[in-house]
Amino acid sequence: MTAAASSDADLIAAHAAGDPRAFAEIVRRHRDRMWAVALRTLRDPEEAADALQEAFISAFRAAGSFRAESQVTTWLHRIVVNACLDRVRRRQARPTVPLPETGPGEPVTPRDAMSERETKLVVQTALRELSDDQRVPILLVDVEGYSVAETAKMLGIAEGTVKSRCARGRAKLAKVLGHLRNPDADANVPGSAVDGRGVPTRRQREGR
Repeated sequence: MTAAASSDADLIAAHAAGDPRAFAEIVRRHRDRMWAVALRTLRDPEEAADALQEAFISAFRAAGSFRAESQVTTWLHRIVVNACLDRVRRRQARPTVPLPETGPGEPVTPRDAMSERETKLVVQTALRELSDDQRVPILLVDVEGYSVAETAKMLGIAEGTVKSRCARGRAKLAKVLGHLRNPDADANVPGSAVDGRGVPTRRQREGR
């Protein structure tokens, strides 16, 4: 069986047994997704790159202790998130400015697509307003699609803690993103244009 055809768990076992190619295949398979997790968590490409490198080094060294009690991707996510949180704890808080998604001379974006981009940037900025202990669970549950149980295991906290942190974070997002409501149709209806997670509803997006 070739490395490319092996399961993630088989590759981890092969790496622990001394196969020099096995871990490289794990990195190849999961690097892009782990990079996305690190970047969303830290919001800084350089910090994310450093955290990802530290995470893969930790995974390389800890592979021998992997017991297949969870998926390899869950195990990797836990290591990446922990590496990110370690960097957050070490660095001093500093303001960040979102980079523009388009530059001079690029084609004009259709209004609907531009509006969608603007909304996305606003939501991303709002996520940065959350504390780390609220933003990370929301990213894992609402963006990455992990269950509360998987997120709790990754972060090493109770499921109830994940739920409460997500609930508090979503409530803050709803307040921060309240201005996205349709001022003409729904200005006097609290929460009518923003759902419980602070995301514009279909009615608001369609301008109704």
